[in-house]
Amino acid sequence: MSQPARPVSSEPLSYKAAGVDIDAGDALVERIKPLARRTMREGVLNGIGGFGALFEVPKRYREPVLVSGTDGVGTKLRMAFALNRHDTVGIDLVAMSVNDILVQGAEPLFFLDYFACGRLDVDTAARVVGGIAAGCEQAGCALIGGETAEMPDMYPDGEYDLAGFAVGAVEKSAIIDGRSIVPGDVVIGLASSGVHSNGYSLVRRVIERACGGLDSPALQQDLDGRTLADAVMAPTRIYVKPVLAVLAEMPIKGIAHITGGGLVENVPRVLPESCQAVLEQSAWQRSALFDWLQREGSIDPAEMHRVFNCGIGLVLVVEPARAQACIERLRALGESAQRIGTIVPRPPGAAPTVVI
Repeated sequence: MSQPARPVSSEPLSYKAAGVDIDAGDALVERIKPLARRTMREGVLNGIGGFGALFEVPKRYREPVLVSGTDGVGTKLRMAFALNRHDTVGIDLVAMSVNDILVQGAEPLFFLDYFACGRLDVDTAARVVGGIAAGCEQAGCALIGGETAEMPDMYPDGEYDLAGFAVGAVEKSAIIDGRSIVPGDVVIGLASSGVHSNGYSLVRRVIERACGGLDSPALQQDLDGRTLADAVMAPTRIYVKPVLAVLAEMPIKGIAHITGGGLVENVPRVLPESCQAVLEQSAWQRSALFDWLQREGSIDPAEMHRVFNCGIGLVLVVEPARAQACIERLRALGESAQRIGTIVPRPPGAAPTVVI
């Protein structure tokens, strides 16, 4: 049996009526232009607004090798939505990519971002991009382009997704790949600012169990001088400038960015097959946040080291004779750095990294 025809409206349709506000997108571009201008550096040939961003590799490079990285912020965004904290997730976005390319000795040159939402809230988007610009300033790279995608019915109101893309350069002869690491070398740890941007699916489950949900007043409880909410939303630390400063003065054999997989799965990525990193947990102090997560979630210590950075956001491997000088220089540059372990011969069948 045929269905009756639906009445056809005579009202004219528009893109705005369909859910996409071009004027709002234009307004956002104007809001973020001054933010992007603050990040400009040598090599930038055009700014935001063109179809493609132009960048010239600085002429001081003799044999430049480009190093690229991309990442997002993960489910930390759900915390940002619930707590209305949109100012620092952009720093997280930049940090995840620039720290990744730093491990090969690369200087971040420029950054692109992708912001997707169902309905564009210009104020919220500007706060997010403000964080991206702040992260780029911390990393010394230029924010030279990006994309804002308004896609009705794809995301609930008030929610968005982020992706970031960093490109850097390193001299071909100075690429850090870990191949020169040998037993006896020293492992140096640089303190994290907190959980950074990995493991938040577990963080949220612990909060739901311990506090009753992300909207609970319990997130305002004191945790070593700051609220639990402030602790879990602390932006990822960007290590670019201090590590590049050290690299200009002394060689570093290997660098690992401690992201998803924690210490036990990220440190092995820079080790030769014949080497094992033995890390001593007593060598560094975890923040109160990690103690709270482990206690309230009844999380096994091995699981903690597989999921979280546990207080160490970046690991450097250096030869013993340079270890103390490296630590002292990093501390002078504002980093909390300490010797956290040693490289030893790897026993047959043993894990490449152990925490004792």
